[in-house]
Amino acid sequence: MGTGHFFWVIFYFASLCSASLANNAKINFREKEKKVLDQILGAGKYDARIRPSGINGTDGPAIVRINLFVRSIMTISDIKMEYSVQLTFREQWTDERLKFDDIQGRLKYLTLTEANRVWMPDLFFSNEKEGHFHNIIMPNVYIRIFPNGSVLYSIRISLTLACPMNLKLYPLDRQICSLRMASYGWTTNDLVFLWKEGDPVQVVKNLHLPRFTLEKFLTDYCNSKTNTGEYSCLKVDLLFKREFSYYLIQIYIPCCMLVIVSWVSFWLDQGAVPARVSLGVTTLLTMATQTSGINASLPPVSYTKAIDVWTGVCLTFVFGALLEFALVNYASRSDMHKENMKKKRRDLEQASIDAASDLLDTDSNATFAMLRQCEVHMQAPKRPNCCKTWLSKFPTRSKRIDVISRITFPLVFALFNLVYWSTYLFREEEDE
Repeated sequence: MGTGHFFWVIFYFASLCSASLANNAKINFREKEKKVLDQILGAGKYDARIRPSGINGTDGPAIVRINLFVRSIMTISDIKMEYSVQLTFREQWTDERLKFDDIQGRLKYLTLTEANRVWMPDLFFSNEKEGHFHNIIMPNVYIRIFPNGSVLYSIRISLTLACPMNLKLYPLDRQICSLRMASYGWTTNDLVFLWKEGDPVQVVKNLHLPRFTLEKFLTDYCNSKTNTGEYSCLKVDLLFKREFSYYLIQIYIPCCMLVIVSWVSFWLDQGAVPARVSLGVTTLLTMATQTSGINASLPPVSYTKAIDVWTGVCLTFVFGALLEFALVNYASRSDMHKENMKKKRRDLEQASIDAASDLLDTDSNATFAMLRQCEVHMQAPKRPNCCKTWLSKFPTRSKRIDVISRITFPLVFALFNLVYWSTYLFREEEDE
């Protein structure tokens, strides 16, 4: 057998041996992963009821670091004062009992899906109303155990949380909704929650809310003391700003239009009673319905809201326009009564003058003396008043009331708008 042929035979057997060793290494690597899990979590070797030790194996409290990823915020309810959020919740702590050999960096971490196999912090959401896990298609939860004993717990959950609101500036308001997390049974002597360093709270970029905008969020600590001890607590404050454009289109502009429509009656003839009454009653009922619809979507609070001031004043203007017609109608009937009385008085005076003219002396001297006496008693004419001169163009009181209302109502409503918007917008900037 030649030397070359012998070399190729040796190379072939070497290749087979290396492939076999590689396959064995892969198989052994997977088996090693199982052995590591059995080694650190086997019966009698690890007790999930006992908490991990403190930093550097001391007897201090176990440190658990928290971070959140807000996936979506579904609803923010004003009437229930709550909001719904879906988030990925993560906890990370160190349990030195779970250290293992990473086989020269091949085992980056071990993955578990059963949370009851390792010790877990007894965290709960203190302002939670409802909540549930996600199990489609598999439970959305995992636990990673790293070679140094670090444990990462991640789960996707949906929560409905209480959010007490102050609606004094509604709908020009901002609301702060909190997410509070605390330990239920372990005091700060045994367990301490800390925010993860760097970026503890993340929010999805395309977050969309129909009536609110998430302006910012703040992380803080909220440890609480009770009769049984002090408990560690973390909180996230989400600052929401209400989108005003919806309320401008749905409430403010329609109310303004109803108020302006109620002023049309000032331009109708005072004798058009059916038209003016139907216009006033219709606008008043429409405004009342609008107010009821607004209050139906809000909780019955004991204080006055900004929207209450607006709808109340608009309702007052519409009601005032209806009362104005009642006053005009009364003044019109009073004018007619006075006109009839004046006509009768003129007829009586004319009859008495005709009777007296037959008895009067037509002497020119007597006539001249009477004229002189009249000139003596005449007074100098007063300086004309602009308002009186302008109002004198309208002979009846009912017409004057309509003319004054045409000017007074829009001016007062414009003044109210100036005060309203400057007041509440200024208060909004102060709160900000």
